[in-house]
Order: sequence, then C-alpha cells, then structure tokens
Amino acid sequence: MSNPLIEVRELYKTYALDGVEVKALRGIDLTIQRGEFVALMGSSGSGKSTLMNILGCLDVPDKGSYKLQGQDVTHMNHDQLAGLRNRDIGFVFQNFNLLPRTSALENVVTPLIYAGVGHEERQRRATEALMRMGLGDRMTSQPNQLSGGQQQRVAIARALVTQPSLLLADEPTGNLDSVTSNEIMDVLDALNREGMTILLITHEQEVAEHAHRTLVVRDGRLVESVE
Repeated sequence: MSNPLIEVRELYKTYALDGVEVKALRGIDLTIQRGEFVALMGSSGSGKSTLMNILGCLDVPDKGSYKLQGQDVTHMNHDQLAGLRNRDIGFVFQNFNLLPRTSALENVVTPLIYAGVGHEERQRRATEALMRMGLGDRMTSQPNQLSGGQQQRVAIARALVTQPSLLLADEPTGNLDSVTSNEIMDVLDALNREGMTILLITHEQEVAEHAHRTLVVRDGRLVESVE
C-alpha cells in the first residue's frame, strides 16, 4: 500500500541519566497504514514510552526519520510540532487529563479554541462529539460528577473533535474496571470500523487483542509483530 499514515525509519534516541547514556531506541522501523488499529506493548524501560512520545510529536529522535501524513516530522521545531499535534493527533490518556471544575462540553471545546475555530462551530462540533459518545445528557457535568468510564468518553470526544488523522490511546483502560474497560474498547473498535487509525499503548494482552496487529518493544527495538 502507498502513502502510509506513519513511516518510521532507523529511529534512534539516547538519554543522559545521572551521567550515564541510556539508549532508549535502537533503530526502529515502523509503518502504519491509514485505517489500521495497532497495539504497542513493552515492559517498563523497553523504549515503548519514548517511541510513543516521538510518534505523538511530543519528542524528536536523535537520528532517523519519522513521517506523519507524508510530512517529515524529524526536524520540526517546538511550534511546528505543537501545530501538528493539535491538527493531526488525538490523545487519550490513562488518567483522562480533563480540566477540573470545567464542564464536559468545555473540556471538549478546548482544543478547538487552540485550533482557532469560531465559537458557534466549536459548540456544534463539541456537542456532536459528546452525543456520539452517548453523553448528550452529561454536557454540563464536571469530571468529579462523572464515572471513570464517562470521563474517558469525554476524553475520547475531546480527542476526536479536531478530526485528527491518528488517535493515540495511552493505556486508555488502565484506571477502569473490567466491564468499563470493555465498553471503552468497544468505542475504540467502532471508531476504527469507521476508518479512524488507532495506535494503542497497553500492557494488557486482552486489550491488545482488539488491535489488528501487536508490536512489541524490547530493549529499544521492535522485536515482534503478531498479526
């Protein structure tokens, strides 16, 4: 297939930790096509988080290339990376990262403000995103008035409202019970069936099984790909 969404070649990243060099990534090659659902697994210290941060345009590699939507991200500056994140990547985190004392609707509206979308369009898109998540009756609720599953649905609505090309879900079920976890994974499954490209970071095999393929990071290298 041509024109992949993500194309990574020979990615290296080294950190200095207490005067010692830590080789976090050691020559990663990775291609993700549009519409794929890919799980990324790896133990603590494997390099999984470093790879996720680079793919999410939160960090840059020391060496190698990363193309997102055909754009070479590798040498972008801070402002360019921020613009790309806001435009092309929707983030869902384990801890939801919702603004406290702020309604569900206002939480979902926030990225559209940074994107420069007008007030009426912001309200319309945020309302639609929350209704899509089954939260039409909870728009004025603040995070502390919502269950964990509802908070994660707000977070997913916020991630989708900018109409990104990639949904990056970092341990999205990590703070949820098994029943609620299954509900959130059903939401992600449905989004993928609609064409959303999803990169799921998880340490739970049963969660990873929702993906089309699973990639495993070990000692800074991709060592396994399970179709």
